[in-house]
Amino acid sequence: MFSAPTAFRGRIGRRAALLAVPLAVTGMLGVGAPAQAATLGHGTSLTCQDRGVDPSAKARHRAEILIKAPLRTIWNLQADVEAWPTWQKPAAPMTVERLDPGPLRKRSRFQATIRLPAGSVVITSTVRQIQYGRCVRWTGPAVGPGFHIDGVHVWSFTRVHGGVLVRTEESHTGPQANPGSDMGLETWLRDLKAAAEAA
Repeated sequence: MFSAPTAFRGRIGRRAALLAVPLAVTGMLGVGAPAQAATLGHGTSLTCQDRGVDPSAKARHRAEILIKAPLRTIWNLQADVEAWPTWQKPAAPMTVERLDPGPLRKRSRFQATIRLPAGSVVITSTVRQIQYGRCVRWTGPAVGPGFHIDGVHVWSFTRVHGGVLVRTEESHTGPQANPGSDMGLETWLRDLKAAAEAA
């Protein structure tokens, strides 16, 4: 997801990032620890089918969380992009729409719209790599009044003792890319955990 421009930050907060790029990206932290940032080693990146975030991006964030729920439940929540607003807690009105029919697959496209008083931020994402139950990577721009960020988002899902380790990493490039932003990933992971464990 993307970090909102300064004028929008108070309204969107960490959720602008939520849909940000495309859809989908993350490093190793302690299993079972709460979602948190990871220190990225030089050149390291979470990948899906050998493709990761933008290695030249100065704005990158990685996080992970242990979810005590079946992998299928977690995957289905994440893959049903149009249902994201039903279990996520956006700070501004948000809709997500698939731009093509059928299950989420390579080249699937979806669009998130965050409505703000100053105008809407529209994030259009394209799935570039996907492996059912294991990983997904998407890319795309977030565009709004005086705002443009290009993002790459990777997710990975690994069965571990006690549940599923979900890792994500995202990179942003563009004039409004904020190296200090968590891109909404921490909140997204907590919301995914709450939804999956309650299912």
